Amino acid sequence: MTDAHRAAIVGTGSRAQLFTRGLAQRAGYTVAALCDPSPTRMAYHNRLLTGAGNPPASLWSPDAFTEMLASQDITDVVVSTVDALHDHYIVLAVEAGCRVVTEKPMTIDAVKCQSILDATARTGNPVTVAFNYRYNPVHERVWRLLHEQAIGEVLSIHFEWLLDVRHGADYFRRWHRDKASSGGLMVHKASHHFDLVNWWVDSVPQEVFGYGRLGFYGADAGTRHGLRRDYQRAHNSPQAAEDPFALDISGHRGLRELYLDAEADRGHRYIRDRNVFDGEISIEDDMAVLVRYASGASMTYHLTAYSPWEGYRVMFNGTAGRLELEVTESRWQPRPGGAGPGGAGRSGAGPGGTGAGGAGPGAGAIHGEVAMANAGGATIRVRELWEPPAEVPVTVDHGGHGGGDQRMLTALYGPADPGGEPESGHEPESGHEPESGHEPESGHEPESGHEPESADAACQRANQRDGALALAVGAAANESFLTGRPTRIADLLVFDS
Repeated sequence: MTDAHRAAIVGTGSRAQLFTRGLAQRAGYTVAALCDPSPTRMAYHNRLLTGAGNPPASLWSPDAFTEMLASQDITDVVVSTVDALHDHYIVLAVEAGCRVVTEKPMTIDAVKCQSILDATARTGNPVTVAFNYRYNPVHERVWRLLHEQAIGEVLSIHFEWLLDVRHGADYFRRWHRDKASSGGLMVHKASHHFDLVNWWVDSVPQEVFGYGRLGFYGADAGTRHGLRRDYQRAHNSPQAAEDPFALDISGHRGLRELYLDAEADRGHRYIRDRNVFDGEISIEDDMAVLVRYASGASMTYHLTAYSPWEGYRVMFNGTAGRLELEVTESRWQPRPGGAGPGGAGRSGAGPGGTGAGGAGPGAGAIHGEVAMANAGGATIRVRELWEPPAEVPVTVDHGGHGGGDQRMLTALYGPADPGGEPESGHEPESGHEPESGHEPESGHEPESGHEPESADAACQRANQRDGALALAVGAAANESFLTGRPTRIADLLVFDS
């Protein structure tokens, strides 16, 4: 085999499309193998490859993963499976000497995380975690301001993240609703946010305390709030036809071909459009967390998964002033069925009605492909002591994850071939099966030929230690939810000195 980089993607759900398309557009990389329980999903990714002028990849079942690595001379593995399976494929690929890139979160709990840390220490082969939000230009601007001491030493942070009822609800339809698969939103979603803070303030989290509950989604809350309709999945359900929280999985070609069509695969039936108000949900939708860092700084963090608008606010209080970031990803979401401004609201929208603007399932969509409906902007404001507040000019990129997806691909794999079809972003879920791939790196040093535009001066590359520290905050929060007591990071993980 003569290809310089032969990649395998393990887990061919929707998020994996970013890597299938991205690698297909880069000289020197060949997607040589796909690994997934679903032949239908792998066939979908092969259509992406052949449509980009690449040869089809060989297809492998998860139980043949190690055979695949050896027989196909795999050099690069992308892991984009269900979160709970990340550690299995990461460890096998690291031990095989492959360059491993894994979707976030690196894994879902401390035990699995420790196995990854031990494998990288044992082999000397590092892991890259695809924290694409580090590559968002707005976030890089914040990093630079803080590291230029624009507000002096950071003493405290307040971080609020809001998922709207379109994006937020989607975690309660799919496998993420099972904490044993995803670690809950404290791990799957908030690992992005905890990593950002660790990176922004250049400190290590030490202790976490939190409260979490399922207060909006689920059968009990849905019944209590008058939102629940009695069905298990939306597809072909008359009850779902009147539910604005239902997902029309047949209304989006990618979702239909990746998931609805894949239900016919023998031994693998994954339901992508579950009722968000049924009784089989084990994750929280409202979470409040307090974190103490080695630097002495503290953070208050709140994640809401049922907001009317989507975005986030981060405030840093320092010895020389205050830095405020506000990002509005969607100012509001229209009610499915066509209600516009001043439309249906709650009127007539109970279990028996559709409201003035109509209801019914929302058309399928993959979050991150395009700007969200009613997209907003970003503001960075610096308030120095004794000075009027100053707005910091920022450019907002409405590409995948604020432009972070494409910048991350360039940093990891080099620039796309000139004239290639632009890659699109995809929803923030770790696929639905095992995938592998991304580079092994031991720190933040740029790899020759793969530097980001800033040559990684902002330390945007994330390795296994970064992935572990982000995971640790979420895992500690989950532990605190159960015990009602603070959780020390040192009681969860041991880092190689």
